[in-house]
Amino acid sequence: MEASLDYHFGTQLQTHIKTPTSLKIAIIGFGNFGQFLAKTFVSQGHTVLAHSRSDYSDTAAKLSVSFFSDPHDLCEEHPEVVMLCTSILSAKSVLKSIPFHRLRRSTLFVDVLSVKEFPRSLFLEILPEEFDILCTHPMFGPESGKNGWAGLTFMYDKVRIGNDDPRISRCGRFLDVFAREGCRMVEMSCADHDKYSAESQFITHTMGRVLERFGLESSSINTKGYETLLKLVENTAKNSFDLYCGLFMYNNNAMEQLEKLELAFQSLKRELFGNLQSLYGRQLFEEGE
Repeated sequence: MEASLDYHFGTQLQTHIKTPTSLKIAIIGFGNFGQFLAKTFVSQGHTVLAHSRSDYSDTAAKLSVSFFSDPHDLCEEHPEVVMLCTSILSAKSVLKSIPFHRLRRSTLFVDVLSVKEFPRSLFLEILPEEFDILCTHPMFGPESGKNGWAGLTFMYDKVRIGNDDPRISRCGRFLDVFAREGCRMVEMSCADHDKYSAESQFITHTMGRVLERFGLESSSINTKGYETLLKLVENTAKNSFDLYCGLFMYNNNAMEQLEKLELAFQSLKRELFGNLQSLYGRQLFEEGE
């Protein structure tokens, strides 16, 4: 019995004592996605701080996260990692509002935005040269990752990481948060990410938005393919229109994809109408005989 109690007590200690690999992570922008990531950070034993324009203090307390309404107070806690988790549209103004002078000069800045060239340029333009930069995109969210992150893609680009061992180790420990959860880790340049993302994520969101406005309705004779389209509309509707605007406005490849989509639709219409005219023509010819 005593051995059983000792083991249980030891397990509890391991849960609460920080390991040498634990990080102090500050999340700037504590909306749904920030809260979603925070749950896993905390479960792995990391110390999580948060700041947001809205008051999420009650939600943060339930997640064992320290919430700061004033970014100055958060920065004085000297987090090792500051993660920008805002909307694409507000990223610049939020980044500029952070009191960098209250942070340690070697702080690692990370973003999780759905576009990558934009935050990369933003970080390089605004952040002090001493800060490290890691651009990332978890290719999942609260809905697709609700049952775990195993097999889900995590893209990253080590834009600027210092050469000394502690900074290299810190970047590795942050990436290990996602690797430990079973993510498929993909190192890729921000430019390549935006190219591929415009061909996949932006087109997916566009088709979901189009079908939503088209007004798809479920029926008792839905096919599997139609169910897939309904699910696409449902998932798209869960994302804000600001996100969709950001994917368009801050990815230089999005306009090209939108034009290609429009051309493809026009080409399909021409082919359909051409076949229709050909059919009518044959029918008229046969009737004339």
